[in-house]
Amino acid sequence: MTSPDLPAELKAALDGKLRGFSRSDAAGRAASISKTYRDGGGSGGIRSETDALAYALARMPATYAAVTASLNALVEIRPEFAPNSLLDVGAGPGTATWAAAEAFPSLQRFALLDANNTLRTLALDLARDSTRLRQINYDRGEARAALTSADAADLVVASYVIGEIGDAERRTLAELMWEKTRNTLLVVEPGTPAGYARIIELRGRLIALGAHVAAPCPHDGQCPLQPPDWCHFTQRLQRSRAHKQVKGAELPFEDERFSYVALARAPVAQRPSRVLAQPAVSKVEITAKLCTPDGLALTKVPRRTKADYAAARRWRWGDAVN
Repeated sequence: MTSPDLPAELKAALDGKLRGFSRSDAAGRAASISKTYRDGGGSGGIRSETDALAYALARMPATYAAVTASLNALVEIRPEFAPNSLLDVGAGPGTATWAAAEAFPSLQRFALLDANNTLRTLALDLARDSTRLRQINYDRGEARAALTSADAADLVVASYVIGEIGDAERRTLAELMWEKTRNTLLVVEPGTPAGYARIIELRGRLIALGAHVAAPCPHDGQCPLQPPDWCHFTQRLQRSRAHKQVKGAELPFEDERFSYVALARAPVAQRPSRVLAQPAVSKVEITAKLCTPDGLALTKVPRRTKADYAAARRWRWGDAVN
């Protein structure tokens, strides 16, 4: 599995950009930009290099961790998947592209799309000395217009993007992304009820067009969860000193909550159940909430079944389990 921490090349590139950069001055901008992103406001507030670097410090590590966790789940379900080409929609500073490059050594072609020229410039600067991302093609343009002329790719990724646009445009964008998907589409959103609702709407729309869920769901049916519950996962990541300064945080780690769906052109042969919350462990039994091929289940594994109990003790929120 790929580490949720930023890869060494990306860390080095960011460190190079941050020399002489005032962390304290960036903290206020980072907080505002991060909140705008989490609320679905998009990248319109990022207009300068300082804004872009503040965003990269505040949000790039968490976004990378969430995308990586989603890609790890996809790789676990479909270990044979070896995409050659990537299309990163709403790519920003290239976070999802870096994550995909780490998860899939098979990737050779990287195409990125975003309307924000400041983030595009930062992405190209960060990738300039990369051994993996020297040949990226980054087009500037509004997602729907840019997608229309983009080449299809084996893997299409849209991370923290669909919340930035209205309902009608979101539906059009979902269909365009699916049209450009040769094999698999991955969409990642904040792990909020609103983010989950956007994922579920897109999921249903594309299943109706012939898509099949690869992860996290073990089925193509309606989500069995009912409000106020919602499907989301969490990924812990380590904070660097600069990350803590900009976030105004003391803890050495951060837990990023996210929702996601990976949709494939072909049916997935085996789709195991998914752990929907951290299991409760007691001396008597382990209780786990699972999404199964047959729906929602509250599974209890008694201690007396030693082998099953030992296996269930290793279950973690988000795991695929048999």
